[in-house]
Amino acid sequence: MYIPKHFKVDDIDEIKNFINQNGFGTIITVKDGKPQATHTPMILEEDAAGEWTITGHISKGNDQWKSFDGHENTLLMFQGPHAYISSTWYEDENVPTWNYQSVHLYGHCRQMTETEMETDLIKLLDKYEGHDSDGATWDNLSETTRKQIKGIVGFKVKVEEVQAAYKMSQNRNEDDYQNIVHELNERDELMDEEISREMKRIRR
Repeated sequence: MYIPKHFKVDDIDEIKNFINQNGFGTIITVKDGKPQATHTPMILEEDAAGEWTITGHISKGNDQWKSFDGHENTLLMFQGPHAYISSTWYEDENVPTWNYQSVHLYGHCRQMTETEMETDLIKLLDKYEGHDSDGATWDNLSETTRKQIKGIVGFKVKVEEVQAAYKMSQNRNEDDYQNIVHELNERDELMDEEISREMKRIRR
């Protein structure tokens, strides 16, 4: 991913939080020279040595799983909010652009065992359902529903490279920056509010 210096993010805690908050990502592998991609929820784990792994699963009906075991340079992509930025919001004439947040991870992929996959599903369900005592956590599912694990394949990626970009108008002067935030709040379309909020947080 091309990242100009203004937009590069190096703060590891920031990147971890971003992935945890935007866990529905994309796993990309290559089989017989053809890229394959699947959008799926993923979980970031960090061991005592600071090594990262990303886990997730896809349907067994999706042939991409056949490329998982031993796949090098697996690409995982996580996308945050994004918004169109009009150049009419600047003091001086310039070109329009797009603000966004994105994280790319590269690493070695392998297929998980069924036991590993069950543990991973428990974590995933706890993350999104654990706040509710009646939520669809693993313990609250029937044995019949649990058996559907047979229809999915889990993956585990050992992360070897991290790239993170927050393109949030950091290269604009203060007047332009504040006007962009104002115009986003006025327009209030799609993810404008999220981008405005993130711009203000980053500027602080």
